[in-house]
Parts: sequence; structure tokens; C-alpha cells
Amino acid sequence: MTAKIRSRLTDWTTVLPVIAVVVLAATWGRHLPGPLIVVVAALLAGAVLAAVHHAEVVAHKVGEPLGSLVLAVAVTVIEVGLIVTLMISGGDKTQALARDTVFAAVMITCNGILGLSLLLGALRRRVAVFNPEGTGGALATVATLATLSMVVPTFTSRPGPQFSPAQLTFAAVASLALYGLFVMVQTGRHRDYFLPVTQEGSIIPEDADGDGHADPPSTRTALASLALLVVALVAVVGDAKTISPAIEAGVEAANLPQAFVGVVIALLVLLPETLAAARAARRDRVQISLNLALGSAMASIGLTIPAIALASIWLEGPLLLGLGGTQMTLLALTAVTGVLTVVPGRATVLQGGVHLVLLAAFVFLAASP
Repeated sequence: MTAKIRSRLTDWTTVLPVIAVVVLAATWGRHLPGPLIVVVAALLAGAVLAAVHHAEVVAHKVGEPLGSLVLAVAVTVIEVGLIVTLMISGGDKTQALARDTVFAAVMITCNGILGLSLLLGALRRRVAVFNPEGTGGALATVATLATLSMVVPTFTSRPGPQFSPAQLTFAAVASLALYGLFVMVQTGRHRDYFLPVTQEGSIIPEDADGDGHADPPSTRTALASLALLVVALVAVVGDAKTISPAIEAGVEAANLPQAFVGVVIALLVLLPETLAAARAARRDRVQISLNLALGSAMASIGLTIPAIALASIWLEGPLLLGLGGTQMTLLALTAVTGVLTVVPGRATVLQGGVHLVLLAAFVFLAASP
């Protein structure tokens, strides 16, 4: 028993997140030289892998779809904290930070993670199968949240793509209500809609996960992994912010728009969910991958908008939430394509490729608007 505890304490998934947080505390707010930036970036990558491991341990303990929800909410809560912190300290140049970050998260999750999951699932079984009822409900919720929070502000009577205080309050309350309702449905009376299915459409038993872990971990192990998951995610988001000045300098040197910094940081922050979704898809659990993708998009909007609405009490300057014409076109195309992908409950490599091309279009147009 002592040897097992010692082995667990010295395991890289335990040690590396702690080291990453210690380095984060030592480097926070400082200008880093090139070699140290490389070290922080390496620790960030290791923290991402550790986060995926601990998220899977927790998910195996609590079962699906609650397991997917744990990682999505944990990442989003820390991401929201990062956004609010940057907006408070960033001045005028961060007026559109929330919009740019949330929109990037939606495009990355609904096209990148979703497309990659469908592609990997289809490559494994020729056709990726999932539950259209649960996935369709999640997609409808994401589309509604995105439209209310990021499209409507462009067309209100208030000058600029922004809400009035009353409109922002309504959007925040509506976002929280929709997100809360979805969580109730996903984990309650319609839980079966979010469980993996076989090629014939029947639900896969939870103990037949095929991942080499026949028995769920103990409660003590799961709680330890939950704590280490939070530590790893703090390291991921914090280290992303630490190296953001280097990212900003690189973006400026490449003559890219300032908004592209948010895209890069969103890509880094969403790495744990991307890797977890890819691993689930490779194990023929495409529904779990889609839960992660759409759940992350939903949490990004449903938690960020209320937090920004609250922070706007002491934030100076306007809060720009409305999307531009190009962004709205990409969002509409993503929603329409997503509906056509989800309705059959089955997808081939074509649908996965279409969503990945949409992500590529978003990244390209963000770099060259």
C-alpha cells in the first residue's frame, strides 16, 4: 500500500501540474526571456495531458454524461476568470476580448472538436454514430445562446455592437437559465440521450467502455484526480496568459489583427477538451466527444456572459459583444451545417471534413479579415 501511494505521488500526472503551478506563481506578471518561455510552454503542454488523464479518471467514476460536464465546466470557469482578469487590467484594447474569445471557443468546439471527433469515429467504424436527440438539443441551445449574446447586440438601437445595461442583464439571465435547463436535462430525466450508442442505435452499457479500466476508481482516487484536474487547468490557463505577451509580440510581428491573440489563447485553453474528445472518439465513444464539444461551447457562453455582465459594473468603457458580418456568416453556416450533420444520427468522414474546413476558414479569416 505504501509503495502504491508513493508511486501515485511521484507519477508525472501528479508532479507535473504542481510544478507548472509553482512556475506559474514564480513567473506571473514578469517579462520572460526566450528560454523561459519555452520552459513554460513545455509545462503547459504537460499540464494539458495531465488534465485529460485526471478528467478521464473523474468521468469513469461519475459516469456519463456527468463526466463530460466536469471537464467542460472546469475549463470554462477558469477561462472566464482569465477573461475577466484580462479585461480589468487591459484597458480599451480588451473591450472586445470577451466576444472574440467566446466566438473563437464556439468555432473551435462546434467545428474543430466536433469535426475531429466525427472524422476519427468514421475512420474507425466507417460511420460515426451518436444520439440525434441529445446532440440536436445541445446544438439548438448553443445556437440560441450564441445568437442572443453575440448577434443581437449588432442590431440593437444602442450605438456600436453592444447591449444597454437592461439588455445585457436579460442576456445574462437568459444564458444562465438555458444552461441550467440543459444541465438538468442532460443529467436528469433525458440522461439516456447523451450516452454512447452502438452502430445499431442501442445504448452502450456504461461498464463496457473498452478503455482498459473494468472497475471505476475509488472515491478517494476520484477526489484526488478532481483536485489535480483543477490544478492542471489553472496551470494551463495561467501559463497561457504568462506566454500571451510572447504570443502578442509574434502576432504583431506577423502583422496579424489583435483579435487573433484571442484565437491562439482559446486554442491553447481548449487543448484538454480536444485531446479528451479525440481519445473518446478513437474508443468508438463519439457521443462523449460531442458532449464535450457542444457542452464546452454552451458553457463558454452560458457562464462567460453572466460573468462579464457582473464585471461590467466596474469595467470602464463599452463592452463590445456584437459580431461583424463575416463572423455572423461563419456562425450561421456552422449552425446550418451542424443541423444537417446531427439530424441523421450518423456521420461519415465527409461531415467531419466539412466542419474542419469551417474551422480552417475561421482561423484564416481571423488572421486575414
